[in-house]
Amino acid sequence: MTFLSYLIQGISLGSIYAIIALGYTMVYGIAKMLNFAHGDVIMVGGYMCFFATSGLRGNFPDGSVAQTVVPGLAGLLLAMAVCTLLGVTIERLAYKPLRQAPSLAVLITAIGVSYFLQNGAQVLWTSNPKVCTSVIGRGAITLGGLSISHVILLTVAMCVVIMVALTWFTGNTRMGKAMRACSEDKAAAQLMGINVDATISMTFAIGSALAAVAGVLFTSAYPTLMPTTGALPGIKAFTAAVFGGIGSIPGAMLGGILLGVIETFAKGYISTQVSDAIVFAVLIIILLVKPAGLLGKRIPEKV
Repeated sequence: MTFLSYLIQGISLGSIYAIIALGYTMVYGIAKMLNFAHGDVIMVGGYMCFFATSGLRGNFPDGSVAQTVVPGLAGLLLAMAVCTLLGVTIERLAYKPLRQAPSLAVLITAIGVSYFLQNGAQVLWTSNPKVCTSVIGRGAITLGGLSISHVILLTVAMCVVIMVALTWFTGNTRMGKAMRACSEDKAAAQLMGINVDATISMTFAIGSALAAVAGVLFTSAYPTLMPTTGALPGIKAFTAAVFGGIGSIPGAMLGGILLGVIETFAKGYISTQVSDAIVFAVLIIILLVKPAGLLGKRIPEKV
């Protein structure tokens, strides 16, 4: 049962990484930039959910289903709304003026935005840890002696639904096709009548909404919330996106789940102190064999 327990925990953790990585991979695939502030948007989503659930939970009878579900749903919706607005604002103010700037300037700006959000959170909400409650409660189901929490089931289900929805969206809707066109060639897409700026803003909006979902799920599974909460998950999710093939939606999901499973097994069977080193060592080995990632495509460089 220990092996299965670790596997389920790894898939759950990997599903959170996958949802975050989907935001990374969409922004990179279309805007060709690495938004390192993405992890801090996760933190903002966690705080929004915390304040909404804390404020609403006392309005319902103790122990009732409504006391958990209604505040949890309200917290999720508030987190998505605030993070979507935040993502679009960051793109308009910080990244849009740098459309033609060198990639290094954009990267430094992204790091600056990340620190701005972290320090802003410390000023607004202090650096004292806050203990979150799960948006779905702490219940669990038992299968043959194996206990699976409701949070794990919700996390995995959300990951699958989001991946399928994004795949359908990018392949079957007008905006999704515009995103794919921009990812191939922005200049050609603009000549065909596509509003590139609006498409990139929509990409940031979707990615930030996904960050909010990931923040809510992450704080439900790991309830300690601080201004730096999103930093490490953000870095690991970026690693997962590279692992699976950055720019690929199925690759982001595959990379996230594999990363979560590897990390959980490394903690369980080897050591919690070297688990991160093992994760990054596996990444290096994969990239030596497949530089574009597991499902990524190598794009020939024009000379």
